Amino acid sequence: MKVNVEKTVPVSFKEAVDAYAAARQGGKASGIDHESWKDFEVNLEKNLYTVWNRLASGSYFPRPVRLKMIPKPDGKQRKLGIPTIRDRVAQQVLTARMESRCESIFSPNSYGYRPGRNAHQAIEAVIQNTRKYDWVIDLDISKFFDEIDHELLMKAVETVISEKWMLMYIRRILEAPEEDEQGILHSREGRGTPQGGVISPLLANLFLHYALDKWLEINYPQIRFTRYADDVVIHCRTLAEAQNLMQAVKERMTAVKLRVNEVKSKIVYCKDSNRRGEHEYISFKFLGFQFQPRTVRSKFGKLFQSFSPAISGDNQSKIRETIRTTVYWHSTCQSPELIAELLNSKLRGWIGYFAEVGRTEFRKIMCYLQEKLAGWIKRKYKLKGNILCRHRLKELMNCNPNLFYHWEKGYV
Repeated sequence: MKVNVEKTVPVSFKEAVDAYAAARQGGKASGIDHESWKDFEVNLEKNLYTVWNRLASGSYFPRPVRLKMIPKPDGKQRKLGIPTIRDRVAQQVLTARMESRCESIFSPNSYGYRPGRNAHQAIEAVIQNTRKYDWVIDLDISKFFDEIDHELLMKAVETVISEKWMLMYIRRILEAPEEDEQGILHSREGRGTPQGGVISPLLANLFLHYALDKWLEINYPQIRFTRYADDVVIHCRTLAEAQNLMQAVKERMTAVKLRVNEVKSKIVYCKDSNRRGEHEYISFKFLGFQFQPRTVRSKFGKLFQSFSPAISGDNQSKIRETIRTTVYWHSTCQSPELIAELLNSKLRGWIGYFAEVGRTEFRKIMCYLQEKLAGWIKRKYKLKGNILCRHRLKELMNCNPNLFYHWEKGYV
């Protein structure tokens, strides 16, 4: 029987081209076929035509995702599922079709993986809310991407998608098995969407829109919350309200076949100069920043306690370790230009993300880098005493103030 492709699966070749351009901006790791973007682009038009043809004919079946285990700070591991390049392009076609429809219903309190929204906006929302609300529920959903129930997820998808061909492909993507480093296939058993998949963030947002965001807005309109993917902060006025809501959220997560991480989830008191009560927890982490009471100086010179964010301690440690290991600081043969070349791309990322919030804490890391540079200069020029090497470092900064990115931006 001949299928009328244009009627059943109206995917244009231009959509495949646009999807390639968008997906190309993402991850570079290859899938189970080891095909890289460079390999794919050798016969770009032909390969895009193949992806489009399979989508348009109803014959697209995704390959298994390559399973990679990523170490976590607590010593555990999280799963990263890496699709093939061709599957990323196909997923991007579906993502582009779904995105505008999802955006029309998503909550303004959701910031993760959405066009025109970013982590800094989420941080600012939390800053504003912690000024108005004394208590925070720091919510951690256990193994969220691994535990999403496929049937419940498909019900959420069906609220925005009616085309049968799209529903068919999304289900196929969800059901694609994982292949581990030994080449063994693992069935998903009706759960999970791979972190690393192009469409996964959108599907996760859609699931949590109904599982949490909408539920909170309908049942607890008096509270405020901020969500970035599965990182959630809920703001309450009283401890009793926070305790009751924590229990309700746990029951809600159970109802949608998810679990609250009992160890990591907690109720936090936003202690500052005006809020002087006592509580077991007075700090929480969100998107790489730690919110806690900090001594700050007002514009009139007076010191006071502010509940505010800055780069978290574990991220400070990671950056220091990267600075220490990226450059071989005992080598006196290398030039300052080479050291700058090794560090500047990392410095751009760190400064772009961490420097605008809690500058005092971030400057401490840049001071550490300055100390490493001063120590290297001391060895290179066989200088005696710290004063001389710091003076030589200052001379280098004055002669070439844009050599290091943190010099250029004034973080010294």
